[in-house]
This record gives sequence, C-alpha cells and structure tokens, in this order.
Amino acid sequence: MSKPTSKKELLDSSQKYYKALISLVDSYSESDLDKEFPKGSLNRNIRDVITHLHHWHVMFLDWYKVGMAGEKPDMPAKGYTWQTLPALNEHIWKTYQDTDLKAARVLLDESYDDVYNIISHHTNEELFEKKKYHWTGSTSLGAYLISNASSHYKWAIKLIKKSMK
Repeated sequence: MSKPTSKKELLDSSQKYYKALISLVDSYSESDLDKEFPKGSLNRNIRDVITHLHHWHVMFLDWYKVGMAGEKPDMPAKGYTWQTLPALNEHIWKTYQDTDLKAARVLLDESYDDVYNIISHHTNEELFEKKKYHWTGSTSLGAYLISNASSHYKWAIKLIKKSMK
C-alpha cells in the first residue's frame, strides 16, 4: 500500500498496519516476547518498540492540542529538534524501562485510539491540504498522522520481524 492521500486511505492504512503489528506481537510465545533484539538498535525488545510508538502518539497528540489551540507546539519535543531525534528517542527509551509489556500494550491501544479518532474527525481537506494549519508548517496534518501512525507501524513490524529471527 502506497502512502495515503485521502482520509479513507489514511484510516484504512492506519488500521491495517496497527492490526498487523498487534497480530505479530500476539503471535509470539511469552518467552519470545521478552527476547532481546540483536545489538545495533536502540529498541532492545518488543516492549521498547511498543512504548516508542506510544510515546510518539502522545507527542503528536500534544502537538495537535497545542496547534489547534492556535499556539506553536514544541516539535518534536521541548528541548529537542528534528536534528536531535536520536537523543529524543534515547530519552523515550529510558522513560519506559520500568514499564512491562502488558502495561505498554494498554498505553499503545489507548493512544492509538486517540490518534485514530483525530483522523476520523477531519475531512480530506483538513487532513491533506498543505499549510492548512499554521502549526504544521509547509506540510499537512495528514503527513504528520502518516508518520505517527501507518508508517511508524510498518517500521515497527519490520524491526520486530528482523530482530526476532
């Protein structure tokens, strides 16, 4: 499936890859769920991947809330820039080291629902017109949603499959 260009495609793609991710995670045994990934990736296990996705959902939800209120959100997060994403992702990783996988799954399900609801409540124009909202800069709301939903889920699926071989 190519990058979504309509509300329907964005809803379908987000749902499809989220369900695929959850099915993949559910396909592993309890002992495999705790398996450490090979060295070379910041995310060292399935829990790390799940919490990473959740945290990016939460950051998007904050951008959306602040931006739709007419203010400029701290993007990607306060104290970080798009050039310092590795440091931000390491901060995210450290934040969830005491979170177990079961709790991480609940967090992800909840934040996924919130992101999906945002997509559902916007029109094609609101999602895909570039520069429609001041806070999205030169891009569209849909572009941020694609990055934080379907594309991110595809990344997670690929990483988990590669790391669980």
